[in-house]
Amino acid sequence: MPADNADDKDTTADPRQPHRDVVVTAVARGRDRLDTAVSTSQLLASDIDKIAPRSVAEIFRNIPGIRSESSGGEGNANLSIRGLPMATGGGKYLQLQEDGLPVVEYGDLVFGNADVFLRGDFNLAAVASIRGGSASTFASNSPGGVINLISKTGEQEGGAVQLLTGLDYGEHRLDMDYGGRLGPDWRFHVGGFLRQGEGPRRVGYDGNRGGQIKLNLTREFAGGYVRLYGKTLNDRAISYMPNPVRVTGSDADPHYHSLPGFDIAHDALASRYALRNVTLDGANRRSVHDLRDGMHPVVNAVGLEAQATLAGWTVIDRFRFTSITGRFIANFPATIAGAGDIATALAGPGATLRYATGAQAGQPVSDPRRLGGGNGLLAENIVFDAKLNSFGNVFNDLRGSRVDAIGRGELTTTVGFYRSRQRVATDWLWTANLLEVRGRGQAALIDLYDAQGVAETQDGFYGYGASFFGDCCRRRHRVDYRTNAPFGSLNYRLGRVSIGASVRYDTGDAAGLIYGADLGGDRVGLTARDMNGDGTIARAERRVAVLPLGSPAPVFYRWHYLSYSTGINWRVAEPFAMFARYSRGARTNSDRLLFGPGLDVATGALTNSRAAVDRVEQVEGGLKYRHDATRLDLTGFWARTGEQNGQITTPGSFIDRIYRAHGIEAEGALTQGVLSLTAGATFTDSRIAVDQINPGYVGHVPRRQARFIFQTTPELTLGTIALGANVVGTTSSFAQDENKLRMPGFTTVNAFVDWQLNRRVQLSLSSNNAFDTLGFTESENGSIPPGGIVRARSVNGRTTSLALRLLL
Repeated sequence: MPADNADDKDTTADPRQPHRDVVVTAVARGRDRLDTAVSTSQLLASDIDKIAPRSVAEIFRNIPGIRSESSGGEGNANLSIRGLPMATGGGKYLQLQEDGLPVVEYGDLVFGNADVFLRGDFNLAAVASIRGGSASTFASNSPGGVINLISKTGEQEGGAVQLLTGLDYGEHRLDMDYGGRLGPDWRFHVGGFLRQGEGPRRVGYDGNRGGQIKLNLTREFAGGYVRLYGKTLNDRAISYMPNPVRVTGSDADPHYHSLPGFDIAHDALASRYALRNVTLDGANRRSVHDLRDGMHPVVNAVGLEAQATLAGWTVIDRFRFTSITGRFIANFPATIAGAGDIATALAGPGATLRYATGAQAGQPVSDPRRLGGGNGLLAENIVFDAKLNSFGNVFNDLRGSRVDAIGRGELTTTVGFYRSRQRVATDWLWTANLLEVRGRGQAALIDLYDAQGVAETQDGFYGYGASFFGDCCRRRHRVDYRTNAPFGSLNYRLGRVSIGASVRYDTGDAAGLIYGADLGGDRVGLTARDMNGDGTIARAERRVAVLPLGSPAPVFYRWHYLSYSTGINWRVAEPFAMFARYSRGARTNSDRLLFGPGLDVATGALTNSRAAVDRVEQVEGGLKYRHDATRLDLTGFWARTGEQNGQITTPGSFIDRIYRAHGIEAEGALTQGVLSLTAGATFTDSRIAVDQINPGYVGHVPRRQARFIFQTTPELTLGTIALGANVVGTTSSFAQDENKLRMPGFTTVNAFVDWQLNRRVQLSLSSNNAFDTLGFTESENGSIPPGGIVRARSVNGRTTSLALRLLL
């Protein structure tokens, strides 16, 4: 992704090799950060080791400007940047890449957020980011920015083997990698991991288990190289959905407390006694799925990357084919209330409860007020069961760049063409059950009986569909998204001043079929089916959701939009530069558009052409300073963002808005002898400027948008021992757009100690959230409900690990 306003000095033979002061993402060649009119950051592998991340989202939260809600587990994180909205899941305006190509084309695919298919391990050389407007012209669907995970490619001979174990949580993990030269012109790298364990929370079974292997082989030649690479990921990771927490006080001054029998930071609504999901599959056949699958990506990728010099042009082509299948299955509480209240509401006065699973299966719940270890709560639970038939994709990015002397300056010209195909083929197979609110992986499914003793549930299932979501969302998607994008840039450098502009023209189409009773017409939503094979139809078996396979709706619509960016950079002096930039980009809406009002289900066309594309306009300007061991970047920004979206956790809720945000972002580093310090902070003022559906929200702060976020990592090196802490914090934010319930600000401390026992052996102790701080990233409730139970996502409590690493 070539960037304008950059010195074209070729700093390395391979332009993607990480160096803290060289921009390698969104450029054709390595460039000095002070010669680029963009905001960039780079975390090297050594930086990542120190912050004790338990997921890639915990790496991303150390990038200034990035809002990374790392509370969903190993994947399914919500990501945003510089005040751009986070109205639904994933990272809508931010693209995640591996080695310069997207992981998936759209960062907010339902049940397919990009980080679900990413894992950090010893293959990782660096995480590089471009923030702000220029990203919109150098990658499709990324107007807010790009985060690129850069792999090692064997430049350095050697590798490592590490054994890690959790001291206060379930984690046993083996990491390894090795790379080097196979001859004067060949080099390679291979690495991966295997792990198994309960995970950061107590769920009663091995929630995280699987592994990954990546490899690449590079052939160098004069003026370039050819690289073949591959990746296999088969990993299961539990997804942490919103969990119950008691909230007292007022919306403006709330106080959050764990419940008896359920610790909000260490427990989850998952249990060894609730592992089976009985449902109908995508062909309406009875099927049983295992909740231990969690987020289960099965990814197989192969790619080719080549660079050559042709007639003065540096030409780079990147190609990757990826097969992505698997499953996403997790419990989502639609309602949490007193067990007696739910029993009466669903089965009438005199209703009774019995344990359906667990050690007391078949026994009556004698006192519903003591259910769940004393909290007396029951969850009307939706099992989010999604079969990932394919999120497979094909990407190719071809670009060429050259430098010509014109007058007293240099003109850098870049042209390129990007092409992609992204498939979305999923089956949504949701069910509804009753689950007690109990921690430590011991929650049982609960059966419900009316006053006459007739069962309202079956084995804990209230319905074999999304009964507590109005029987919605039994869906099947079979849609392909194709994108074509020519792009180019011109940059003229005269002395210390560079002026440049870039442009990109995206065209594409979506084509396929979707199935679901939500589409209306004569499509059937519920039927009666003998789900347990006993020859009778129980009440729960009258609530069986089916797919109307004979009545699909077509999907066929096109889009096109122009993105452009222009900026100026002034290298005032060797250690100091200033820049300014204006950009206009966009993001194509994908599967979140399909079951909403924007699609005509009779023709497959859009009811409103505006629905296909959400546009983002940005202005930024800043200062950059670097001298010896001191570095400081300071950037001011302004953004105007359009959004149309749908929310799966609130069926039937849609968004049609314009947001405005402005703020300032700072990043710096300092090294003095044995002490080093890196830090970043972002201040943001964001507002809803226009709301077509809820005009009363105009002027409100968007949900979960804090005014101030920060991160800092002080480190002290004393001979063979290095110790320090990674501190990440946020001020308070509103849970929802109505701006009532506040989520308090919080700060987590991730401490580390590394002891170099000898030249080849290192012992590391790290503690994520060392002080066991309670912090909330989202809430399904916009205000405190009458019972005081809020469904919220919290960051994980303290997890401490010990690792022994052997350098090879």
